[in-house]
Amino acid sequence: MPPKSLKYKTMTLEIVLQLLGSLALLIYGMKTMSDALQKMAGSGLRHILGRMTTNRLTGMLTGTFVTCAVQSSSATTVMTVSFVSAGLLTLAQAISVIMGANIGTTLTAWIMSLGYNFNLSVVVFPAFLVGMVLIYKKRHRYAGEFLFGLAFLFWSLVMLSGAGKAMDLQHNAQVVSFFSSFDTSSYLTIFIFLIAGTLITCIVQSSAAVMAITILLCSTGVLPIYMGIALVMGENIGTTATANLAALGAGIEARRAALAHLLFNMFGVVWVLIVFYPFVDLVCSIVGYNPAIGSQTALLPVVLAMFHTCFNVLNTALLIGFIPQMERIVCRLLPDRQLTKPNATLHFIDGGVMATPEISVMQAQKEIIHFAERMQRMFGMTRTLTDEKDKKEFERQYERIERYETIADNMEIEIATYLEQVSNDHLSDATKDKIRMMFRQIGELESIGDACFKMARTIKNLRENREDFTPGQYARLRDMQHLVNEALTQMMVVLNGRRENLTIDASRDIETDINTMRDSIKAQTLSDVNSHAYSYTLGTIYTDIVTDCEKLGDYVMNVVEARLGKRYQNYNGLKMNVDRRTVTIDGQPISLTRTEFDLLYQLLAHRNHVLSRQQLMDTVWADVIVTERTVNVHVTRLRKKLGLYAQNIVSRQGLGYVFEG
Repeated sequence: MPPKSLKYKTMTLEIVLQLLGSLALLIYGMKTMSDALQKMAGSGLRHILGRMTTNRLTGMLTGTFVTCAVQSSSATTVMTVSFVSAGLLTLAQAISVIMGANIGTTLTAWIMSLGYNFNLSVVVFPAFLVGMVLIYKKRHRYAGEFLFGLAFLFWSLVMLSGAGKAMDLQHNAQVVSFFSSFDTSSYLTIFIFLIAGTLITCIVQSSAAVMAITILLCSTGVLPIYMGIALVMGENIGTTATANLAALGAGIEARRAALAHLLFNMFGVVWVLIVFYPFVDLVCSIVGYNPAIGSQTALLPVVLAMFHTCFNVLNTALLIGFIPQMERIVCRLLPDRQLTKPNATLHFIDGGVMATPEISVMQAQKEIIHFAERMQRMFGMTRTLTDEKDKKEFERQYERIERYETIADNMEIEIATYLEQVSNDHLSDATKDKIRMMFRQIGELESIGDACFKMARTIKNLRENREDFTPGQYARLRDMQHLVNEALTQMMVVLNGRRENLTIDASRDIETDINTMRDSIKAQTLSDVNSHAYSYTLGTIYTDIVTDCEKLGDYVMNVVEARLGKRYQNYNGLKMNVDRRTVTIDGQPISLTRTEFDLLYQLLAHRNHVLSRQQLMDTVWADVIVTERTVNVHVTRLRKKLGLYAQNIVSRQGLGYVFEG
């Protein structure tokens, strides 16, 4: 028979492990609930935060609502900091949202107090059962995940309550002696527990876990209510660490928003400390608990939840009228000494992946818009270069274009790397689709940069050879460039707007005009060369620039399609709708097999780029093992169905196939 001391130690270890496991379940349940609710809401939370913050009151109410919805003040504050970093919220708006988030987070304390006063075990397993059923239904999957998180939360509270009873702390002489050694009437004691609450929350990065520990200790009667409330006050300071850590790598405005959160909570702690004992006694009297007697420990979880609510509501009421002053204070504490870097690549995602995937995607979209703005500026430089006659100014402009081309390459790589990191998270199907479309957008934007640089290089070579276009050629080229710039401007409208409010029609009309003008210019160039208006070489160079303009228009169209969630591949009268898997030639549908359709899509998507047979096997046939002869046979069949466009699919001996045009 094992010694009594060994048996006691074994039981103690089991209880401690149960306590730690319960806290882990609590944190996991809260995170699962928060993530599931954010996925169910989709971009709705972003639009609520972005639009319903027109004044202090609506900003505060928005922060309260969103935090109650996602059950995480950290998620709301991190989201808010991200919005400030992305330029979607001003600092003043962010402060009001953060105030509301502090009120919204008190709901968590009330849920926990409920768990200590009611038997939640009766709802845990039904919640698991319903969650399990829903999680396998695609339409209700996130509701199932939410129920799983809620069940884990309730289960953790049941286990924490059980662990507290099993520990029997009120009869543990050492524990009772430890807490009794502190003088509850001393401000030093209150300050010690306040610091302890702050440090523990900073370490575990979960205010909910600290609140659960505090409720557990108070409900057993070993921790006096004054010390418990001091821990809760410390938790209010420690919880600001999450937003401040998220803002470390972000811009100055985001760091100011995070600092405002810290100052707001610290101000609340300071004024409560000044009136600490009268204020705590008032809260206790509201609940019906007498601290002097110390009985009715079942009411202590409610006292803690009530204090948490009163603290945050009163603190918000005191400071909501002084948001402009808070804004000035944080601006003085964090002055903007950073110099603008004209050649810096990333503006919105240089701080790393955010805690919330939806916000990370939003940040990436803002970066893509910034990328697109740069590419439009780059095209503007190319237009200027075309007409520039001064040699020094020409060289300076060319160097700028060259620099922008390098920036475009770097931006594509950096945004793609960021999106890959975001893709590693657990994402909703809608978010996965957005990321796929974003990859396409950045690829096409980089191609716009390549096309601009290629045109600039052609013009430079022309000048170095001391050749020049005729006035008529310049006039037609300017008209073409004007149309391309219109396409770029419309692309920016699409990128900056909400997808449901936009159509592809305007962009498609401009693309049609570009294609028509290209054909007209080519015909005119052929006529001019035949009439000896200029040399064949000059005509070829001119046609190359016009073709590059037309290709740039195609890249712009691809960006628009990707942004609107539509996938098309078009070449003159040959049009593919990838979502509907239809192909038309001059408006007439043609019938293609799945393999032929995928082949045509790959060739059109990589127009004028040779695709090796191995590349086609990897993309079209994927895991199915086929030979190069199979590729050749299907390309031949595809050509037969494309009529006049069959000649555009060219075989490059020993290399592969290319769609030329």
